Amino acid sequence: MTSVPIRPVTDTTTRQALSLAGVFQAAALVDELARHGQCDERAWETLVNATLDTNPESFEAIYGGHHNRLRLGIDTVSAVMERRQVSPVVMRYGFSLVMLMSKLKKDPDMLDKLGAGLTRIQGQAEHFGPTHENVIASLGELYQQTLSTFHYRIVVQGDPGLLQQRMMPERIRCALLAGVRFALLWDQQGGRRWKLVFQRSALKKSLQQLG
Repeated sequence: MTSVPIRPVTDTTTRQALSLAGVFQAAALVDELARHGQCDERAWETLVNATLDTNPESFEAIYGGHHNRLRLGIDTVSAVMERRQVSPVVMRYGFSLVMLMSKLKKDPDMLDKLGAGLTRIQGQAEHFGPTHENVIASLGELYQQTLSTFHYRIVVQGDPGLLQQRMMPERIRCALLAGVRFALLWDQQGGRRWKLVFQRSALKKSLQQLG
């Protein structure tokens, strides 16, 4: 998939919807990993690349240039907005990631620590490749050293055997870190929690137009 944006997104509500899709894509992947031990590879790569790209050349570049790379998140958010059946666990993860982001925003020291850590890991990714287990382990460790130290924590439910498998805790923490990254993007695009209630129709329309 080319990294060149296929269709620039200029509409603010659509940008908010896509950012929120990133949050819920992370939530869905956390649930898939915790319950099944595997997840959609394209969705996974999109999250990892977005987390590592701290200075994207455009909004579209964050998710790889085409909204279908956020398809899992778009479908999940659409179901939430249309009040269709969605896993309550995935919903909890998604809204918890937004809450965690709001805590992070109020802690500039933690933001600086995250930024410094990501800069260091970018060098690793250039050497090994973004989805190499050394990079994933470092991203997971960064989450553990920063976001997981807040009093507000996200408790992941799943198969105890799978959760103890090699690299599984790191992969789950990496997905959570990606979710917070997209939650920050959503906030930067003017997203607010009250809008999830009062602008539900506008978000639904934007998601439907994405196809």
